[in-house]
Amino acid sequence: MTPRSVFLDVDGTLVDETGQIPESARRAVREARANGHRVFLCTGRSLAELWPEILDIGFDGLVAAAGAYVQVGGVVLRHDHIDPAEIRRVVDFFDPLGVQYYFQATDGVYGSPGIRAKLRQLITGSVTDEDLLAELQRGLFRFINSIIVDADPLAVDITKAVYVDATVPLDEIRAEFSGSFDVIPSSVPMFGPNSGEIQLPGVHKAAGIDVVLEHLGVERADTLALGDSYNDLEMLDHVGVGIAMGNAPQRVRDVADETTAAPGADGILLAFRRHHLIGG
Repeated sequence: MTPRSVFLDVDGTLVDETGQIPESARRAVREARANGHRVFLCTGRSLAELWPEILDIGFDGLVAAAGAYVQVGGVVLRHDHIDPAEIRRVVDFFDPLGVQYYFQATDGVYGSPGIRAKLRQLITGSVTDEDLLAELQRGLFRFINSIIVDADPLAVDITKAVYVDATVPLDEIRAEFSGSFDVIPSSVPMFGPNSGEIQLPGVHKAAGIDVVLEHLGVERADTLALGDSYNDLEMLDHVGVGIAMGNAPQRVRDVADETTAAPGADGILLAFRRHHLIGG
């Protein structure tokens, strides 16, 4: 069988809604690579947000910041960043509205002063199950606590911005940044329906995948991708086989070629078996 190249989203795909990695997903990735296939992360997260327990699974490379950062075999193939003047525009737009936000960079995540409290409020306000809350404390809350709120984001190379619980509609934010950024709904459902992601125009996961394929000399027909959110649309439409997770919204399912189960229901393992990447 021709070796396949697989691109995995992280949140809602490799990682479940609480921020935990199902053991079946770890096993599937490791077995697929042992069988001669390549497996890459393809995520909206920045490099700094890829925790050791994610990277320690073992991958052949990664597409991070939704395509702005690409690394294969330890070699950085792409690293786009946002002009500081444009970062200032984001700050100057959201601050008067009282909207909290954070910026992703390869060395850390830089947020507005109230971002940690806002994210905790959004998540705990929607969770009543104590066991689920405990899982969140071990997973997603770890990310929240890592956000740097006492540094100047204009002094670092920012790849993407995220805003949460906006007081203005998505269309108004898109209009504000038209021509400078693409704005899409958040890829983390627990951040709520009024949250979103702001990225450079034309920078998306499919573009990052093409950098990987060109570098390795891989045909697009020999690729698969798994994802669950709006920042996965280009990726799922671009690869040889696009697979939506069982927790994906209908728009994502419509773009994909097929659907697998949710992360906690062994979605990655089942998809890998269906395409004969692993046994079982």
